[in-house]
Amino acid sequence: MSTPSSAAFGAGSLSRAAALIHTLLTVEALFLAAASPGLAGLLLLGADPSNLPLAAVCLLPLGPAASAAVYAVHHRDRDLTDLHPARAYRRGWRLNALPALRLWAPLLAWLTVIAFTLTHFSASGLPGWWAVLLGAIGAGSLLWGAHALVLTSLFSFRTRDTARLAAYFLFRHGRATLAAGSLLVLAAAGTALLTEALPALLAAPLLLSLLHGSRAVIAETERDFTA
Repeated sequence: MSTPSSAAFGAGSLSRAAALIHTLLTVEALFLAAASPGLAGLLLLGADPSNLPLAAVCLLPLGPAASAAVYAVHHRDRDLTDLHPARAYRRGWRLNALPALRLWAPLLAWLTVIAFTLTHFSASGLPGWWAVLLGAIGAGSLLWGAHALVLTSLFSFRTRDTARLAAYFLFRHGRATLAAGSLLVLAAAGTALLTEALPALLAAPLLLSLLHGSRAVIAETERDFTA
């Protein structure tokens, strides 16, 4: 016969915290493993702007890896006695790798064009305000990508529908967009001040924060855009 204390095992706040830490560590390890081919390639590239197209190719695996991580963190178990984060990550990879790549690859190509133009701006002959405009477009594209990542990881829409919904939520839910922007600023600051590897090493908690900030987006999508 089970006692009240044994029946409650795994349901307390400490157990839930331990379950979350275990999930984040597991998802982080799997994310790094899935993205490792591209990350290894980045280590071999120099910081020369001419390497930007090659860097973009190296970054391709990060899209599916991040999508699987979002799926695994969203579907995490709260009970310490029933944890399967690796299984959830593998399922997220199977479901989302191709849909995520269909969105991530064009976004990455677009951002590469912007970055290449900005790093060679002095040779472009364009007026200075173009640099500001390109920077703003790049930032907006990243914010769109954050919404698209959440949507493609958790829902099974066609690629063009996901793209449209991500653009719609960009202005529809300003708080979610602002939260995503704060995470991008945090990641950029950590990269500049500490190490370029920091966003990858903190991918799981950053994606958990992205999910937390996207609760309104997820709720409206479930209510109004799914059967």
